[in-house]
Amino acid sequence: MAELVVDLTVREIGRAAEEVLGKPVSVTADTDIARDLSVDSLALMNIVMELEDKFDLSIPLDRMADVQTVGQLAALIDDLRVKV
Repeated sequence: MAELVVDLTVREIGRAAEEVLGKPVSVTADTDIARDLSVDSLALMNIVMELEDKFDLSIPLDRMADVQTVGQLAALIDDLRVKV
């Protein structure tokens, strides 16, 4: 069940990235956010804000420091959703 939740979250991260970047993107759990999506820090913050609105939660910036892949971001979001 947790794997399905992560897959759905990965899909939502892809949608948020498309919204912010204004172009279609293909993401998997292994997608490196900065390298594979060419996302700079400003675009990443905009993606995070989209995700915060979508999931109705706040993603602490200090927790984002360790996030490199879409899968890590999905796991962080799912972890935060459990605590809400």
